[in-house]
Amino acid sequence: MIEARPGEPDIPLHSSGMPAETLPLSKQLAYAVGQLGWSTLVNIVGVALVYFYLPPDSAELPQLITGATFFGFLNAITLIAASGRLLDAVTDPWIAGMSDRSRNPRGRRVPFMRTGALPAAVFLVLMFVPPSTTESGWNIAWVAVFQALFYIFLTVYVTPYFALLPEMGHTARERLNLSTWISITFALGIILAGLTPAIAGAIEGALDLSPLRSFQVAVAALAAIALVCMYVPVLVLDEKRYTDSKPSSVPLGPAIRATFSNSEFRKFIVSDFAYFTGLTIVQTGLLFYVTVLLEEEEELVATLLAVMVIVSFLFYPLVNWLAHRLGKKPLMVGAFVWMALVFLGVPVLGNLSFAPVAQAYLLILLLAIPLAFLGVLPNAVLADIAEEDALRTGQQREGMFFASRTLMQKFGQTFGVVSFAMLTTLGRDVGDDLGVRLSGIIGFALCLAAAVVFARYNEKAILERTNG
Repeated sequence: MIEARPGEPDIPLHSSGMPAETLPLSKQLAYAVGQLGWSTLVNIVGVALVYFYLPPDSAELPQLITGATFFGFLNAITLIAASGRLLDAVTDPWIAGMSDRSRNPRGRRVPFMRTGALPAAVFLVLMFVPPSTTESGWNIAWVAVFQALFYIFLTVYVTPYFALLPEMGHTARERLNLSTWISITFALGIILAGLTPAIAGAIEGALDLSPLRSFQVAVAALAAIALVCMYVPVLVLDEKRYTDSKPSSVPLGPAIRATFSNSEFRKFIVSDFAYFTGLTIVQTGLLFYVTVLLEEEEELVATLLAVMVIVSFLFYPLVNWLAHRLGKKPLMVGAFVWMALVFLGVPVLGNLSFAPVAQAYLLILLLAIPLAFLGVLPNAVLADIAEEDALRTGQQREGMFFASRTLMQKFGQTFGVVSFAMLTTLGRDVGDDLGVRLSGIIGFALCLAAAVVFARYNEKAILERTNG
């Protein structure tokens, strides 16, 4: 993607100072395919879980859990959405610590990925196959348990997966290129997940199944595709060949404290948390924006997501080029601000003077541009931070850095899903849609906060140390 600058070393060096073999393009792509797999799984949850268990009146799906509220704003889906990810407060750093300290002869990361892939896919499917096809308390217990198991095993895969990025990308340039590839496959995962309603509709017509059963078959089919993708880097990458990582000697507790003591990491993680909370609120609401605010068919969501991702792809080369010349920080701050302004369009959807479908496409097209920047740059920024920390401290804790980011992401995603579910108690149906519209205001405030915090990130100092 980006050629080396004149004067830079031809042979990349690890934090240990030893020469390392550069990851060829074919292996970079194999690594990125793994992200396509887990992205599909996690985005199925983000796009479809609330809609599946607590659908709007216009949907043909049955209501599987109670919509009753507790304390005036909590409902069952709120508690369900929060239950699985709260376990990540333990599993993310725990898995990261085990991976960082692993002495497995096959490597510190790939053996964990091999273990986590299959259970994650299976438990994702089971989340959408509750014991009762009518409203039942058993369904609440069912989805809470299997969502928790899903996130535990997804962590077993994802945390070591991300730790490979700074280990296989030995320069800032290589890390940016790897981050670009995995941002592409993450976006493709969004497309696949967004196809769930369309695939369900096709299955319903072809196999004469009920809407509920068709939705479940669609989820299972996508999970099978995702599983194959997750095994690609497991089977293709020779971790020992392309990394020179050494097991960390720091115990779990001190490793967590040392990670969060890094001031540049704290700025990154707070902004990332705010961004993912806002993004998840709007992502969870997309089916409601289409079916409630715009009163269009749910199948439009798949088309919108495809358009969004394709348009984002068109900007990826520009993102890579600009980051090389301007730095990643100003691009990310600008993207946060842009996305905040786009979210202000949600409250007026359906009330503008042009066609509802055109309103949907306008929102998606405007959203695609900042998503291109925020899909590529954050992983590269974090890899820079982890590399600088390893050079400065002598401890390679890439797993802990990415686990801490994943942990805060999941807290943000959980808070986003919970926030949207809480907002639905203020109105989630046609003519009674206040809660759905307010989600855009919340998304605006959170993305603006992300821009303010990340503006304090000292990118110059980080890159001077890693390139020095």
